[in-house]
Amino acid sequence: MKTNLGKFFEDYTVGETLHHGVPRTLRGGEKALYHALYPARHAIYSSEEFARSCGLADPFDDMITFHTVFGKTVPDVSLNAVANLGYAEGRWLKPVYPGDTITASSEVIGVKQNSNGKTGVVWVRTTGQNGKGDAVLEYVRWVMVRKRDADAPVPETVIPDLAPALTPDQLVIPKGLSFADYDFALAGEPHRLGDYTIGETIDHVDRVTVEEAEHMMATRLWQNTAKVHFDATNRDDGKRLIYGGHVISMARALSFNGLANAQMIVGLNGGSHTSPLFAGDTICGWSEVLDKAETTAPGVGAIRLRLVAHKPEAAPFTLKTDNGKYAPGVLLDLDYWALMPV
Repeated sequence: MKTNLGKFFEDYTVGETLHHGVPRTLRGGEKALYHALYPARHAIYSSEEFARSCGLADPFDDMITFHTVFGKTVPDVSLNAVANLGYAEGRWLKPVYPGDTITASSEVIGVKQNSNGKTGVVWVRTTGQNGKGDAVLEYVRWVMVRKRDADAPVPETVIPDLAPALTPDQLVIPKGLSFADYDFALAGEPHRLGDYTIGETIDHVDRVTVEEAEHMMATRLWQNTAKVHFDATNRDDGKRLIYGGHVISMARALSFNGLANAQMIVGLNGGSHTSPLFAGDTICGWSEVLDKAETTAPGVGAIRLRLVAHKPEAAPFTLKTDNGKYAPGVLLDLDYWALMPV
């Protein structure tokens, strides 16, 4: 058989390396389409001149790097996925610039069959590289994958020991980055690191209703061929599940209102897609400040944030119910580090 049916749960072996096709060269078109799909306004990615004033050339948005690398992995990791469950230990290691060619590989680091015997969870550590062989991104994600044969032998359970969060010293600050001459007026808000307090919550106010056409365009742009996103016959309800990364990018864009100076994402501590999103649903967002830290770069600090995306029926600052489960309407619980002027 020459076609690829994708890997099923019983096909994965802990320790194996998956080399993902196909290389992707990124240019200005991807940046323009990203800004067409999401209301992204962070200045360092909106203005080449602003980026140069901060010591960088014309970097791609961090989430463009994430989506591109993620899309490479889908045929080998999540083509037969039921759902993408979460992330950990993510680090942006080097900015990606127009003309860079991105490749990706993943190591299988864990497997666990579910009690229903029809699915299992697979953990992979993925690394994205540029054309020079430099690592630009690494992260762990875990996915619920269908079994081809419910009677197939159960693999030995291996659950990786993952860090609950990155420490500030593990964050990689882009070479040359400086906020010493940061222009707050051009950035859109006056708030710097010292203006935020740990435990503070921010309602991002703005909302976006997601339509079928745009999320389908996004999955095609990132070459994400997971069946649950493309094939309406793959689910009993006949709906296409909106790609979790689409929710992340939309929530990140909405967070500009209140966090305009959280310019660059450099660490992904953890994340969970807590409920599905479909066309016609509306996304809202709020953030909580979890931690702050200094860095060695001039004028650059790091802020750790919890970003929560939710539907309008879930009130801002509501995350979980009394029984510890995520509240109805909560879509995403994302814990990340961003760089902000001090």
